[in-house]
Amino acid sequence: MNKQISKNAQPQPTESRVTSRGTRKQKKSKKKIIITTILSIIIIIVAVVVLFGTYIVNKVNSKFPEMSIVTEQEGEPNSIAPIAKGESVKDKPVTLVLLGIDQRKGGGGLNTDVMLVAALNPITKKGAVIAMPRDTRISYYSKEKDAVEVRKANAFYANYYVKAQKDGEDKNGAMLKGKAAVRDVLGQFYDIPIQYAVSVNFQGFRDVVDVLGGIHVDVDMRMKWTDSHDDTDIDLQPGPQTLNGKQTLDFVRFRQSKANPNASSDFERNNRQSIVLSAIMKKMISLGGITKIGDVIDEVSDDVYTDMPTSELTRMLSTYYNINMDNITFMSLQGKWDNPYVIASEESLAEAKQLLQSILAE
Repeated sequence: MNKQISKNAQPQPTESRVTSRGTRKQKKSKKKIIITTILSIIIIIVAVVVLFGTYIVNKVNSKFPEMSIVTEQEGEPNSIAPIAKGESVKDKPVTLVLLGIDQRKGGGGLNTDVMLVAALNPITKKGAVIAMPRDTRISYYSKEKDAVEVRKANAFYANYYVKAQKDGEDKNGAMLKGKAAVRDVLGQFYDIPIQYAVSVNFQGFRDVVDVLGGIHVDVDMRMKWTDSHDDTDIDLQPGPQTLNGKQTLDFVRFRQSKANPNASSDFERNNRQSIVLSAIMKKMISLGGITKIGDVIDEVSDDVYTDMPTSELTRMLSTYYNINMDNITFMSLQGKWDNPYVIASEESLAEAKQLLQSILAE
């Protein structure tokens, strides 16, 4: 039997209307919660960045004097003139050569197995890093001999370091002479002034990767090589994997196997250097890496030496600590093997020069 409804009766809200109104109220409430949550997260992130930023700066400031082998104190050994106003790395582009020295527990020497030339711009926050084969043939003008000489790129640091020691220089003085020679030679090679040099021995390289908990890379081939002379024991399977410090160093250094003496070229090694450097930097600026920055600084302070003064190291940190990795271009110098040298390709060298110069000119 149907019920009749009075014309004057007010329509009662249906269940669907009540639910709709309730849903709108819930949505508004949820929006407020989401906005509040996002703001809270932002505040927390900012607080973390500020706290860690202060911690990192304090930590680095305490360690930089151990890394720098020069001083701005007049009259002190290995002193340099103070940086002029407007000439600092925070004001103008900076160029550096990064040297991986073959010094490891159980072996190694002074040759530079890893050589990278970098340019960074504080205004655009862009950079370029060029990796070059260690056997690259370098023709350069020797001021001492007033003549053009030819050598492998990786021999300069060791040769000038040893010569300086024979001439009576202490360790820091010898390192300065070796770094100055490399800066001069590679500056001529790339047609740019190179201001500073940074050397890292292989043990420091391994320690950094271990502190960060390893890095994830794609090993491009089967790598197997042992050499009791310098304690080399490389044994890596191909494929994506997380490598510890020793394995990462093996990945970067691998060139030959018992079955194939020419298994991997210097150019492939250069490409791996860029891959590993990028992976380390990305890991360091990740949240997990940030929490380990203090430990990283502790580890590398004993294995890193530079002719950049402490004041500039501090300014460089404050200028580039948050640089976007996507704004750094990595390139490997190409060429061909002509025993005992690698002859750089004219096209590749021209591209490398243009890339570095473009960063300096921006």
